[in-house]
Amino acid sequence: MFTWISKATTGAALALLAACVPPSGFGSARSAPVLGGAVNIGVPAGYCIAPDTGRSGADSVVVLMGRCADTSRAAAALVSVSVGRSASAGVMTAGGPALAAFFTSAQGRATLSREGRASDVRVIGALGVGDAFLLHLADRTVGEHWRAIIGVNGRLITISATGTASAPLSPTEGRAVVDATLAALRRANPTAAAAAG
Repeated sequence: MFTWISKATTGAALALLAACVPPSGFGSARSAPVLGGAVNIGVPAGYCIAPDTGRSGADSVVVLMGRCADTSRAAAALVSVSVGRSASAGVMTAGGPALAAFFTSAQGRATLSREGRASDVRVIGALGVGDAFLLHLADRTVGEHWRAIIGVNGRLITISATGTASAPLSPTEGRAVVDATLAALRRANPTAAAAAG
């Protein structure tokens, strides 16, 4: 159901965040098409797409973003946007209570864990916000953070925002970054947003 980025990719991206200096080639566009234009990745203000750090499959993709070098107001965060396979958004029809029940179960927590271990993840909160489902998590590997799940053009998309040990991201900042990324995603896919509304 969900796609995680590799440890090596995460380590490289988090090293960039610790320095708060993106590599040369960070994209500054406010949206970027992926999977042949099936979905446009929305980029919130103050963040840039990091090329060559995500992961792409035949019908799914993970895009990473970090704080742009030309801003000091955006929180230092690693933003991960995972776009699932065609028709993967069907799970959203289960509704908030069913999604909350799944993600608080051992199977759901294992799905949320980078290591695949349910014991590594604790669900602090789960709530529906419009067409999205938000999770407030405590993960042994990445710490406390927020994750959003939304369906766009039939594809399940997950958004997460995390910090580092040297540049921690507070839960309040993390929620704000996830909300801003959700808003940017909706702006970049206006037809999908209109259909969801």
